[in-house]
Amino acid sequence: MFLSGTVLCGNILIWPTEGSHWLNIKTIIDELIKRNHSVTVLISTGAAYINANDKSHSEKYEIYNVSYGKTKMLAIIDDFVKLWMYEKPNMSFFQFYARFSNLVSEVNLMIKENCNSVLKNQELMTKLKSNQYNVMISDPVTMCGDLIAVTLDIPFIYSLRFTPASAAERHCGKLPSIPSYTPAFLSELTDRMNFSERISNIISYLVQDYIFYSLWGQWDSYYSDILGRPTTLCEIMGKAEIWLIRTYWDFEYPRPFLPNFEFVGGLHCKPPKPLPEDMEKIVQSSGEPGIIVFSLGSMVKNLTDERSDVIASALSQLPQKVIWRYSGKRPATLGKNTILYDWIPQNDLLGHPKTKAFITHGGTNGIYEAIYHGVPMVGIPLFADQPDNIIHMKTKGMAVMLDINKMQSQELVDAVNTVINNPSYKENAVRISQIHHDQPVKPLDRAVFWIEFVMRHKGAKHLRPASHDLSWYQYHCLDVIGFLLICLFLILYIIIKIFSFCCRTCRPARRKQKKH
Repeated sequence: MFLSGTVLCGNILIWPTEGSHWLNIKTIIDELIKRNHSVTVLISTGAAYINANDKSHSEKYEIYNVSYGKTKMLAIIDDFVKLWMYEKPNMSFFQFYARFSNLVSEVNLMIKENCNSVLKNQELMTKLKSNQYNVMISDPVTMCGDLIAVTLDIPFIYSLRFTPASAAERHCGKLPSIPSYTPAFLSELTDRMNFSERISNIISYLVQDYIFYSLWGQWDSYYSDILGRPTTLCEIMGKAEIWLIRTYWDFEYPRPFLPNFEFVGGLHCKPPKPLPEDMEKIVQSSGEPGIIVFSLGSMVKNLTDERSDVIASALSQLPQKVIWRYSGKRPATLGKNTILYDWIPQNDLLGHPKTKAFITHGGTNGIYEAIYHGVPMVGIPLFADQPDNIIHMKTKGMAVMLDINKMQSQELVDAVNTVINNPSYKENAVRISQIHHDQPVKPLDRAVFWIEFVMRHKGAKHLRPASHDLSWYQYHCLDVIGFLLICLFLILYIIIKIFSFCCRTCRPARRKQKKH
């Protein structure tokens, strides 16, 4: 590592997570390489979305062997999607939790195999130590990145969207969260809550805390075994130098944060590039009505025939041309104005002047591209954080929300016409977009700055709050409250005793006076 002016050329290790999480990390990796940093990505032979053989990649890959393959990983992801989309609406909470816990246990077994393949591989660990990495960037959704960093004695940084009810951020990162106006993630509440909603919010926090400790707490013994001393997952997570949170105040409700939490939402967004020639012709042929961009993300390849027919029927009634990313069976009700693609350049389409609206599942990456380009949305959330994301955008006044399992064709038609023909949606989308762009530092530059900062200073301990060193009762000042209550009761006790004594001494004197 050498320092030349303000440019630091460092050696960086990456512990990624699959799916859309990889897109954000990959954007950071590309920027780090542009700035002459060396980047190595640790991936398993069972990786589903990360292609180590892509010759266009400038980063290096350290591949470790696991027993499962890409097919197993994709099957698990598919099971999660089906559970949230099709099974959850017909389940009680306890049925859903039991099914969800089983899937998480399967995932944990796969992640633990990843961990063992690295941490218990002496040859690989020796090689990693000899490379003298300056920092690790880890996605805490996939455990062990932090544990590898601690074992290698290097600082680590988290790249994170959220954990349910901010459980890891609150308990491990010591992020304050006031439930009276800070809705728990996945609660589908806003920051303006009435009495019953505040009760619901408190319950959401308690339930998600229980799930966090019951499912994530299983890792405590593993972390202790690897480090050879009693510890917990949360204790190790608390050692993160910086938490790069993939949102910003254009999306978030105002709430308190800590100095080692930095917003980098929309870091993957960029100005639009020209569309492929055939797609540009279709867009231009739309005329004055323009186009609608429709995508349900990379994890949902198809829908049931009934749902796809309902959607296609609705789209056929719109005056706009619709570019729909969909690789399932061609719907029977598909109109002439709707063109299907297996893949679309989503960012470039959203940045096109003829784009009038975006029909989206509510993934964070897609939402930020819509924010970046100022495009109003019709949200059809499918699973995980997507309902919460769309509710954020609905609260901001730039989205309408529909239920994928209940909506009918006319409801989708009405929703699209509302966000296109009601000028307030476009005005709000432009306003939120202006807020996003009006930052002193671009999100990607901010992310890279803090990574380089940690490398330059070998950490960021000066940003670490003292709350990490307090016990739970000290953090909530329960010992102080208890002491003050004891003092109060003691004072009241003394006052009562004095009053009682005075009453007893006064009574005999009064009796004597009466006798005389």
